[in-house]
Amino acid sequence: MIEAWRGGDLAAAIEGIVAGAVEEVGEHEVWVRAGAFAEVAEGLRDRTGLDFKLLNFVTAVDYVDHFEVVYRLTSLTRGRSATVKVRCGVGRDAPEVPSVCHVWRGADLQEREVWDLMGVRFTGHPNLKRIALWEGFPGHPLRKDFLR
Repeated sequence: MIEAWRGGDLAAAIEGIVAGAVEEVGEHEVWVRAGAFAEVAEGLRDRTGLDFKLLNFVTAVDYVDHFEVVYRLTSLTRGRSATVKVRCGVGRDAPEVPSVCHVWRGADLQEREVWDLMGVRFTGHPNLKRIALWEGFPGHPLRKDFLR
């Protein structure tokens, strides 16, 4: 059985990987600074006792005043899951977070989908281009401001 890891325990593990990386702690989620996220992701995957080898999904949320990218991770050896969120700066103009394709290969297509539909740029992605829509499509259709 997989159990959702509590935010406080997850935050302590993340702070052990990169001090100062945690921005906020929720009941079952942790918000991580965008600039620290790639290193945090590597630590969550590779550190003994953590073993978050499975990336379940990458998605994004449009909160009108900012975007967040949400990562759901699972450690099959430890029987726990974790939710890590990254705020994409302030405003709507150029949301971006570092790519984690080098950490979890499964992030490749998911990051491309988030870019295509939400407009969140994943810096360092090896092939960030549209996946569902054609090149030249005007905008990103799942954004709340798409039809304005």
